[in-house]
Amino acid sequence: MTFAVPGFDLDAFVAATLAEDMGEGGDVTADAVSPAGARFAGVMATREDIVVAGLPIAAAFFRALDPDASVDMLAGEGDRVAAGGVLMRIEGQARALLTAERSALNTVQHLSGIATLTRTYVDAMAGTGATLLDTRKTIPGLRRLEKYATRTGGARNHRMGLWDAAMIKDNHVAVAGDIGAAVARAVAAGIDAVIVEVDRIDQIAPALAAGATHLLLDNMPPATLREAVALVDGRVPTEASGGVRLDTIRAIAETGVTYVSVGRLTQSAPAVDIGLDFALL
Repeated sequence: MTFAVPGFDLDAFVAATLAEDMGEGGDVTADAVSPAGARFAGVMATREDIVVAGLPIAAAFFRALDPDASVDMLAGEGDRVAAGGVLMRIEGQARALLTAERSALNTVQHLSGIATLTRTYVDAMAGTGATLLDTRKTIPGLRRLEKYATRTGGARNHRMGLWDAAMIKDNHVAVAGDIGAAVARAVAAGIDAVIVEVDRIDQIAPALAAGATHLLLDNMPPATLREAVALVDGRVPTEASGGVRLDTIRAIAETGVTYVSVGRLTQSAPAVDIGLDFALL
């Protein structure tokens, strides 16, 4: 199975992760306990209902240590799999599979956890017309993968980093002097996408007048969001952000905003429970 995420080097990630785990001494337990030449067959299965993300990366860990390992994918990226469902069958050298096991499981548990939580939020706002966005609240070094997992769960990526759009927040406004001046400076710098955070209705007009291309409506209750959406009147996309929870996202999405962003998708998604059981052949 071909796996590609723009900007993500799978081979480098696998090598660095295994090097971190194996250190200079390798897997002393597997090397000591497993007879040379022993072969294993294993089944990776989920112990809870999940949305799958990261299986091809898990396979890459096993193949990195045993290029001849047989890996049979039984679920696709983005699939909903119920508790007890089998995700992968694998067969290969016992030592290699044992050494790669934890790195493979850590990755697929983490990414599937993000995808599963994301799909829960997407389902909660279904039919409102709003789109779920992720944020830059990611674990350093894992942003490309975590944002891949949110896409797999049904969200849309917001900014990938500091480089692909300006986002003017309260601290930027404080430095510039006022919201209009901050936006004008970003526009004058030739930045095409200028996202502006506003937390009051009276900030909307000067932000738009200065050239904002996207308004982030920060921590506004639904009634205020409706007022803001009406004032913007479709001139630029609107995004509700801040304090969004699973039990409030539908009411927020129903206000007419274009997007709802949720930092929790990557910041605090719990890993899902996936196990891998091996048996000697």
